[in-house]
Amino acid sequence: MAANDARASTTPLIERRSIDYIPEAERHGRLFSQFTLWMGANLQITAIVTGALAVVLGGDVFWSLIGLFIGQLIGGGVMALHAAQGPKLGLPQMISSRVQFGVYGAAIPIVLVCLMYLGFTATGTVLSGQALGQLFGVSDSVGILVFASVIVLVTVLGYRVIHFIGRVASVIGVIAFVYLFSRLVSQTDVGALLQIRHFSWSSFLLAVSLAASWQIAFGPYVADYSRYLPSKTSSMKTFFAAGAGSVVGAQVAMILGVFAAAMSNGQFVGHEVAYIVGLSGTGATAALLYFSIAFGKVTISTLNSYGSFMCIATIISGFRGRLEVTRLQRLVFVLVIVGTATLIALLGQHSFLGAFKSFILFLLAFFTPWSAINLVDYYCITRERYDVPALADPNGRYGRWNLLGISVYVFGVLVQLPFISTKFYTGPLVAALGDVDISWIIGLVLPAVLYYVCAKKWHGTVPDHLILPVEQGAIPRANGLAAQA
Repeated sequence: MAANDARASTTPLIERRSIDYIPEAERHGRLFSQFTLWMGANLQITAIVTGALAVVLGGDVFWSLIGLFIGQLIGGGVMALHAAQGPKLGLPQMISSRVQFGVYGAAIPIVLVCLMYLGFTATGTVLSGQALGQLFGVSDSVGILVFASVIVLVTVLGYRVIHFIGRVASVIGVIAFVYLFSRLVSQTDVGALLQIRHFSWSSFLLAVSLAASWQIAFGPYVADYSRYLPSKTSSMKTFFAAGAGSVVGAQVAMILGVFAAAMSNGQFVGHEVAYIVGLSGTGATAALLYFSIAFGKVTISTLNSYGSFMCIATIISGFRGRLEVTRLQRLVFVLVIVGTATLIALLGQHSFLGAFKSFILFLLAFFTPWSAINLVDYYCITRERYDVPALADPNGRYGRWNLLGISVYVFGVLVQLPFISTKFYTGPLVAALGDVDISWIIGLVLPAVLYYVCAKKWHGTVPDHLILPVEQGAIPRANGLAAQA
């Protein structure tokens, strides 16, 4: 533990690594930071709004809470399985997709991940802009611009600063949510709301889908924040640290959203931030809550921007044949990413809630098959035996395009189309199922089974052990870290 702390104390404030492998000598951090990071990322206003959607769109309080919790567990399990890969591989999450899709082929799901980050960053920026606008007495647009500037700074600083802000956000979030819950309970009859029970499969599965999609959406970048942990870190402990932080934080926030929407008499939609803060009254308390909302969004918005940078760098490096990214390139990438998200936020700030619901549900069609393929390959086919140096070599073990992984991924997206129900698209079987969207279940199960069966028969060569880059001064791989596999 002392050695681990010493490593952290000598790590520069500005992160110098990007998408490249993290050498063992630079590994640092504790499992508890995974818990606080993901709890802080979830104790925020967008999670409140997501929970509120279960009621706004027709559900009752009792079954919405149960549906949301089930969705948290399912989606959180998927998310945490990705988190456990970080310490073992020492790589960002999407780099490992090259094993399943090829060095060039991995760009296919990564492009879609970038779109996801832009959407979540933009929607979070809208809510943060509302909070800062109320706090400083300026327009929401000015608040959006101020918030975007903060995100650029934190994203450029990188890993250590992100984890620090996650810890602070967890403390502030817990205090703010305890206060808001106490105010909410004092202003409404919670027991009476829980007694109203009108079960509907459509509303119940909507709640499950909202929470599951929220958690699964973290999958493409959760390992980015566990990759600095020492390689000997227990996979099981990493799983529970990241998963518990995310599930607890999201469920608490969504519970508040459910109750707030249920007691709002229609005043919640379109005034989400103002209504939540209004539970506390006015004056200094309201100002502090506006600050806590904006600060809470810093963590998750930075994660989204940092993840976008990782994805864009991964795409470019795949065609360039190396993993290093300079600090200047990093700054340019971040400015482009945050600038684009800010523009989207400014243009779409007045039609937020409905578009957000459709956006996060539609995303499931593209990310559940990727998660299924990546997890089945890592835990069931290769069993952690990756050739890390080959991930940067289009002519190496994994090749340019992996037709097996790409084909199963395309199948996983297409097979969901009949079951999707969003404003963007509604499948032909949705009406027959009582308007229940079960596409995300199809997208998890069928690609996982198909990939497992096909990969068992046609998978390329798998190393006998985990092959890591040779580190300066390290013991040769045969007797060193590779032996851990």
